[in-house]
Amino acid sequence: MTVQYRDGIELTLSDGTRVVCDADTPDGDVNIVTHAHGDHYPDGEATAVCSSLTAEIATARRDDPLYRTTDDRVELLPAGHVAGSRAALVTDPDGTRYLYTGDICTRPRFYLDGFEPPSADVLITEATYGEPGYVFPEHDTLMGDIRTWLRDTDDPVLLMGYAFGRAQKLQLLANQSDRDRVFTTDAVVRVNEAIEAHLDVTFDVQRYEDETTLQSGDALILPMTSGRINWIDKLAEDTGAVKAGFSGWAVDRSFKFRGDYDVTFPLSDHCDFEELLDMVAAVDPDQVYTQHGSAAELAEHLTDEGYEATSLRRNQFSLEDF
Repeated sequence: MTVQYRDGIELTLSDGTRVVCDADTPDGDVNIVTHAHGDHYPDGEATAVCSSLTAEIATARRDDPLYRTTDDRVELLPAGHVAGSRAALVTDPDGTRYLYTGDICTRPRFYLDGFEPPSADVLITEATYGEPGYVFPEHDTLMGDIRTWLRDTDDPVLLMGYAFGRAQKLQLLANQSDRDRVFTTDAVVRVNEAIEAHLDVTFDVQRYEDETTLQSGDALILPMTSGRINWIDKLAEDTGAVKAGFSGWAVDRSFKFRGDYDVTFPLSDHCDFEELLDMVAAVDPDQVYTQHGSAAELAEHLTDEGYEATSLRRNQFSLEDF
């Protein structure tokens, strides 16, 4: 077998089948898309093993459609990262089980169940927060802190999060905190509509228009896009709005200053360091490959813990016999 990080993660099974995961231009015998974040689904029209919700959200976010298919060798498991996200359990004809996580979160949150790791022989895991310093607060405590801040802040608030993922949680939190009005952008509304059609959740928000005037008690959920920084800064200055950033990177105090936020909260859709370790222990693999984020640091820590662990770099491959 081979595991290689090329355009996405490529597995070559014992019969020569190429399984390609989360590629920009997938060209495998079997192609997998774990979720509809831009760095995980194809640039153009494509067909892949994915959830129906991932196919719908990916199509809504770009002009080119993503078509869903299935394959008997691939079992999709709820990944807990964002709506529709799936980890992929791939079974080789020789019986070897490969678990490709994509992005995962084991904490149940709002309308998402946490990822429940299966056993596997080979684990290919994300390592976004794969360093010991990245440990998040207990989820219910963090949600309470955010709601309290939203209730206690009379000024309009600008809540920054990805258009797909955090933006949906922020809309729910703003409404749970009795903000007078909750607004968001067209990009977020398109994602909302796809999620509402599949899951038992409703986002009670208004579209932000050019003529909208933010007032005290209002909340505006905005995608974090660097191209709009000047517009956001001007909006905050003109309305007296408070800018809040939400990310796992907020564990590091420098995140607040890098983003020029007034306040930050470590709200994340990923596993933290300790949750990654617990996930690996639950899978109990013979071999671990790490990718993204702190891949080298996580692999080193897992090696110290007694695992056969390797960090994947693009166009570097590894061979193992089972």
